[in-house]
Amino acid sequence: MHTYVKTLQNVANYAANGMQSFVSFDMVHVFKTLQLIEVYGHVSREMLCDELELGEGATRTLMKHLKMQNLIESTNAGTKMSKKGNALFSEFLSSIPYELSLSKCSITLGKHNYAVLVKQMGSTVKSGIEQRDVAIKMGASGATTLLFMDNKFFIPLTGFDALQNEFRLSKQLIETLHPEDGDVIIIGTDHHSEKKAEFAAKSAALMTIMNHEKH
Repeated sequence: MHTYVKTLQNVANYAANGMQSFVSFDMVHVFKTLQLIEVYGHVSREMLCDELELGEGATRTLMKHLKMQNLIESTNAGTKMSKKGNALFSEFLSSIPYELSLSKCSITLGKHNYAVLVKQMGSTVKSGIEQRDVAIKMGASGATTLLFMDNKFFIPLTGFDALQNEFRLSKQLIETLHPEDGDVIIIGTDHHSEKKAEFAAKSAALMTIMNHEKH
């Protein structure tokens, strides 16, 4: 397994004195926390509660676990990334470099859609059902997985160009996500919440990376 994903697992599943700690957050919340710190430089617990849609207790535990892994540190201005955290986040950017909020489209179920690019993981994807199931576990309506090859977006296993009649969406994905042959695009979707769509896509992306070394 990629070491940077393993580190996220360690944060989400930290065990103290051999006893597993009960947490109400997932790897995707850890990843999103690092993204927020990268964007804003410093974050407060209140901001994280709001952005992650977690309770204060869960957010406090998440930050505690991040500190135990030496990924963040506290300053007078708020919580910032440590040197180790910056190095870890750089590794993630090499695998998940671009993301994009999308409007409703014909290839997804929900009103709210969020796309993430996963670099060079096309060989890891089977049917796309695994990504959909992860999205549903996150509380979203589902996820659509596309494989990019020869400037087209294919449904896994079918060889069907999913965006052959969606010229505007195809152009938007290419111009914003900059896919290359062998890349994967995962679009999380939800009927009511863009946040759920985003977390669904990112959680499915993390699962895809985790599965990479099983092939």
